[in-house]
Amino acid sequence: MPSLEARETRDLASELKFAVDPALAGRIREWVRPRLVPDPYASEPGGDEYRTTTIYFDTQDLSVYHRRGSYGRSKFRLRRYGAADVVFLERKLRTAGVLSKRRTLLSVDQLPRLQHRSADSEWHAYWFHQRILMRRLHPVCQVTYRRMARLAMTDYGPIRLTLDDGVLALPVEGPAFATGAGVPVVPDRMILELKFRVEMPAVFRQLVETFTLRPERLSKYRLAVEALGRTELRSVVRGQQTIAPRA
Repeated sequence: MPSLEARETRDLASELKFAVDPALAGRIREWVRPRLVPDPYASEPGGDEYRTTTIYFDTQDLSVYHRRGSYGRSKFRLRRYGAADVVFLERKLRTAGVLSKRRTLLSVDQLPRLQHRSADSEWHAYWFHQRILMRRLHPVCQVTYRRMARLAMTDYGPIRLTLDDGVLALPVEGPAFATGAGVPVVPDRMILELKFRVEMPAVFRQLVETFTLRPERLSKYRLAVEALGRTELRSVVRGQQTIAPRA
């Protein structure tokens, strides 16, 4: 069982993303697997795959999507792996070349507490609840995909490669995971991501050169909003009970 609370700060962190077609993704998988080790938490076919489901939060006017002010530097989300009965509450924040993450483990049956209009300071998820109240954030949409993850250690710390397949989006009306087929977010494409610090490691440079990859500015959340329709999602958010702190 992972720790209830985790924090990570990475200076000079880089994340390069690429949209690749399935045929190319298959070749990349074959190239990568002998060179990087599997994610220790992965267990599905290939020993390096798992399913991820994420609920993203935004304001009524989608300030996170539009990257307005401080909303453009942080994301608040709920992340679940497979059909686990626990979920991670996460904040991802990027400022001046520093990427920081904070996450807290919570049982799925406690998620309704995030709808309360005041935060309980005795609850271990207080920090997350308090921040979504103050920033007037609401659950907006759910994004699901199957991920392959491989790792390695370098002089500057760990590096990570992920390849996300079958990215689907659904609107949500509260902090609860939805069921349904979902809307394809990047039809006929998979999202490859390379994460490293300071400088690109040799294995990633070789990968990019071998397959002539060109990085793109990709955000699964933003792509999901566009796939579902901004007007529809604004209506979903407005239909939720207004989340605001009590005086």
